Amino acid sequence: MGSRWASYSAPVTHELSPEAVAAVDQLLAVLAPTHNRRLAKDLIRSAAGLIADQPATLDLKIATSALIEMREAFEMFSPYRGRRKVTIFGSARTTLDDPLYTQAKEVARHLSENDWMVITGAGPGIMQAAMEGAGREQSIGVSIRLPFEDGANPVIAGDAKYVSMKYFFTRKLMLIKESSAFVCLPGGFGTLDEMFELLTLTQTGKGVPVPIVLLDTPGDQYWEAVTELVDTHLVARGLVAANDTGLYTIADTCEAALDEINRFYANYDSLRYVGDLLVIRLKQSPTDAQLAALNEEFSHLITTGEIVRVDPLPLEVKENDRVSYPRIALEFSKHRYGDLRRMIDTLNSYVP
Repeated sequence: MGSRWASYSAPVTHELSPEAVAAVDQLLAVLAPTHNRRLAKDLIRSAAGLIADQPATLDLKIATSALIEMREAFEMFSPYRGRRKVTIFGSARTTLDDPLYTQAKEVARHLSENDWMVITGAGPGIMQAAMEGAGREQSIGVSIRLPFEDGANPVIAGDAKYVSMKYFFTRKLMLIKESSAFVCLPGGFGTLDEMFELLTLTQTGKGVPVPIVLLDTPGDQYWEAVTELVDTHLVARGLVAANDTGLYTIADTCEAALDEINRFYANYDSLRYVGDLLVIRLKQSPTDAQLAALNEEFSHLITTGEIVRVDPLPLEVKENDRVSYPRIALEFSKHRYGDLRRMIDTLNSYVP
């Protein structure tokens, strides 16, 4: 699946001494990265620069701990990079007899049967329910170390697909970065924090478009109340664009949640930026009439030119990035991501 992150730009760093630059170059030669040499050099230079800045002890501890646990999580996820993954958010306090526990278990089971791996925060409640539904082999856990929790739930404890993290921000990065779909069940501050950060990343283009399902049980009005707040206070005051509410869908059955996720990938595969071009990879190329309709309906998303069919671009070919898929490209205005999501929905409507 495509990366959740759209682009990379080199960090701005203070100048290192000539001796430090030489040491960085020497270390790079010893490590001998086989690819992404520029990124590796930026990483080593940034670490060297941080040390040279003589930061406060707490600052150095934060940077060190964050890098250590990100490395551990990257290594844990590495064998599963080619697998489709869905993250399920929800309360750790949900009890076994709560209908939401059953709902989480069932939606995870359905997703697992459709060859999705399920990522959760590895705790009790909704997280354990989802892992029970998916099964240990299809589950990945990213827990947070808290003084009042005992660690991972029994489904994933001790598994190689489990990692424990100190910081919420690194944990949220891992819960979001690897997934191509998200299901949010009711929860407290933590669940709402995860859900709104996910929406913020998608709304601002920091993350690529994905299906986001807010899942209740029939008759439960939790997500209706949350989205009513969005509609009556955020949209009404102009704090959120009306089209941004199209970034998520409310469902109250497992079947509706699964349908939303599958529909999102009916024709759309992934996207990436190549220079100024936004390239959208598809399973089926639009017809001439469909392409004309896209240009008419979504002209406001284009800075110059029009939406066109393209062959895989040289950089995509060099990186062997989804080169077998047909694609369209446009110079995207890099705002109105709710409308970009709507364009993806339109592209998906072109297949049965």
